[in-house]
Amino acid sequence: MAPPKLQMLFYLCCCLSLAHPFSWQDLNPVASFKPSVWLYKIQALMMAASFGHAKIPKGHGPYPVGCTDLMVGYTNESTFLRLYYPSEVHGHSDTIWIPNKQYFGGLAKFLGTKDFLGTMLWYIYGSTKISAKWNAPLRTGKKYPLIVFSHGLGAFRTIYAAIGTDLASHGFLVAAVEHRDGSASATYYFEDQHAAELGNKTWLYFKTLTWEEGKIIRKQQVQQRAKECSRALSLILDIDQGKPVKNELGLDFDVKQLKDSIDRDKIAVVGHSFGGATAIQALSEDHRFRCGIALDAWMFPLSDDLYSKITQPLFFINSERFQTYNDTKKIKTFFLPGTERKIIAIRGSVHQNFADFTFATGKILGQKLTLKGNLDSNVVMDLNNKASLAFLQKYLGLEKDFDQWDPLMEGDDVNLIPGFPLDTTTTQASMDK
Repeated sequence: MAPPKLQMLFYLCCCLSLAHPFSWQDLNPVASFKPSVWLYKIQALMMAASFGHAKIPKGHGPYPVGCTDLMVGYTNESTFLRLYYPSEVHGHSDTIWIPNKQYFGGLAKFLGTKDFLGTMLWYIYGSTKISAKWNAPLRTGKKYPLIVFSHGLGAFRTIYAAIGTDLASHGFLVAAVEHRDGSASATYYFEDQHAAELGNKTWLYFKTLTWEEGKIIRKQQVQQRAKECSRALSLILDIDQGKPVKNELGLDFDVKQLKDSIDRDKIAVVGHSFGGATAIQALSEDHRFRCGIALDAWMFPLSDDLYSKITQPLFFINSERFQTYNDTKKIKTFFLPGTERKIIAIRGSVHQNFADFTFATGKILGQKLTLKGNLDSNVVMDLNNKASLAFLQKYLGLEKDFDQWDPLMEGDDVNLIPGFPLDTTTTQASMDK
């Protein structure tokens, strides 16, 4: 889920001055437009970004990571995902983090700002790369556990690369779904087969709702999102069985490599914020998901009786201050006798520590805009990923060494809080926080 709108607006603006300082008046192209000077500033901003302004951490496992995108079907009901996987290739990481200018425009639209701001962010971050080799060959000869990942409100499939690449580097296939329910800041499809062949994208942007609309539609969206996760799982399992599929994106990655690559008994669903709620909803509907991890889950969209429908193990990993009284109250209902439940909070963390945005600013600015907490973002991500790996090993029955991090599942670390955060707020959850 994206940060609060005012905070995110400040974040987008301040990123410009962080990458290359200049006057706030320069953000007004009418008040101070001089073509040669403005072009120079844009070039300087791009140079600042090219020197690693956004430092999204690489995976810490033994495998190099490959990455590709997959769209099967061309309509707005097709399955669209980014796939991270263990690769055969050690080499230059060349996967673009946010691959289209329209995604930055979608963030601007989500915030209710002018397209100009999205254009500037595209100049700065449009060439940022993650630690994965684009369309690299899959490391074959093994069967891998599969993770289906659900993004938050106002996000999209590519901005949880720090989680996706780390899981893949430890031997998982990770399918990060891009949701088509109106909750992504931007996504696209093709009007017809001819448009798909030409690459003529039709873009869908975030659907803004009033409070009254949201009370109904968010609950509908979480159900659609869960079904999209199940469809993504079905697609990957079909490919695993050798069923021929066509990637409408026309990429060089041969999906036939995925045949016989999935350990079909070791499948989990993971999500952040609205995606955390989606993961929980998916567990209740699809028992092919053997367990789930909810990262700072936004519980509002879930029905009050959902707790009684989930028998699989479930792990809540929270930041220190995001959960409201109502969120906490609903989470507690899932801790029924005889169920496998874990819950921890990461001390000194904030909601956006789970998404890649946390690595896109410096420490001071990031803390002011609640993109970073008091604990270093790399430490937060490391704790999250290691605790997740320990949980996945235990409840998927993996034969790995991830059990070395079992104490993290119980909150046994100076930077972890066992159970619920100590200072849970009683503030009523907002619809779009």
